[in-house]
Amino acid sequence: MAAPLVLVVLAAVTVRAALYRSSLAVFIAERVEVASPLNAWKRVVEGLALLDLGVSPYSGAIFHETPLIIYLFHFLIEYAELVFMITDVLTAVALYLAIQDFNKVVFKKQKLLIELDKYAPDVAELIQTPMEMHYIPLKVALFYLLNPYTVMSCVAKSTCAINNSVIAFFILATIKGSAFLSAVFLALATYQSLYPLTLFAPALLYLLQRQFIPIKLKSKSFWLYTVQYASLYLCSLVVIICLSFFLLNSWDFIPSVYGFILSVPDLTPNIGLFWYFFAEMFEHFSLFFVCVFQINVFFYTIPLAIKLKEHPMFFMFVQLAIISIFKSYPTVGDIALYMAFLPVWSHLYRYPAHLGLFLCLPPAGILPHSRTAPDKAGRDRGHAGFEIRTVPPFPGTWATLRNVQSLGYLGWVRKVP
Repeated sequence: MAAPLVLVVLAAVTVRAALYRSSLAVFIAERVEVASPLNAWKRVVEGLALLDLGVSPYSGAIFHETPLIIYLFHFLIEYAELVFMITDVLTAVALYLAIQDFNKVVFKKQKLLIELDKYAPDVAELIQTPMEMHYIPLKVALFYLLNPYTVMSCVAKSTCAINNSVIAFFILATIKGSAFLSAVFLALATYQSLYPLTLFAPALLYLLQRQFIPIKLKSKSFWLYTVQYASLYLCSLVVIICLSFFLLNSWDFIPSVYGFILSVPDLTPNIGLFWYFFAEMFEHFSLFFVCVFQINVFFYTIPLAIKLKEHPMFFMFVQLAIISIFKSYPTVGDIALYMAFLPVWSHLYRYPAHLGLFLCLPPAGILPHSRTAPDKAGRDRGHAGFEIRTVPPFPGTWATLRNVQSLGYLGWVRKVP
């Protein structure tokens, strides 16, 4: 399997290198669907210019990335294209290794349930065969590296690619069963974009299952392990934030990064739900509705944890989809990450309901050719831009919802001992 993965990597690197040398690179970098006020490369360059002049990059309202990112590119600015290509390759390799290990666990569990006669006869077609599982890791790497959304993010040098890489290594560490590395990478992902905090619950559930600790509120071992993992996570987060303070000798990055994410002051059009809603709203009500919108990302965590506690990896997949839909400044790079996981549950696509997924793909294809549609007087219509820019999440969202439905059916038809 190593040879096909190498071929996929070579093809992906070739495509990116060719696009970097084409005139499309500038066009892609300016697209609001690819770059947001948080991760746009031109804002990183402006922050670096301020840093070189001895001025805090957070002194204005331009730069909103974390201190570790700006200091990373302070030394690697000349090799930025190479850094982003390597980041994408590392993300794909991490996902490949993670799914490879995950499939081994799934196969053992599935074999045990079959031996114990826990499946009903009519669910046989939903059981994955070893041959199907063998190619899934390669498909995941392929779906990530050659996804047009991933390619565009890399060519635009959006720092979303780095966020995706951190999350991929967090998933790999979790599946490997390393609580320490899982907590460190989760803390780093939270430090970068705040919303990965919601991945704490699925990671904890997976690690508990791996340690054969019963998920019961009355269990002492459950609470002991939860406190240990939470402590590792919080300590890692505190260390990273303190390191950022020592680099800048200032706490200015906290309101500039996390305050910016939570308060949503920049209403530049993007593929998210925030900008159009708040552009049309009276200032008097904005604080209330900002709170309501932000709660959406975290609101589903507890009910999903209860419903999907036996399927923590699927829970993690759904959380990634929720983050990409409800975060304040989403880009197509966020969508690319959770869409890479679609092959993992390909055995659920036998249901006719999944055919609706392909009806969503043609509209997503017209996105690069669209801008805010002008009316007859030549003025831009904001609602037309909102409608077309909310198309990219549709295919992945549709598939996610159908996967939840199909997984529920799989659990429903299973025999109860």
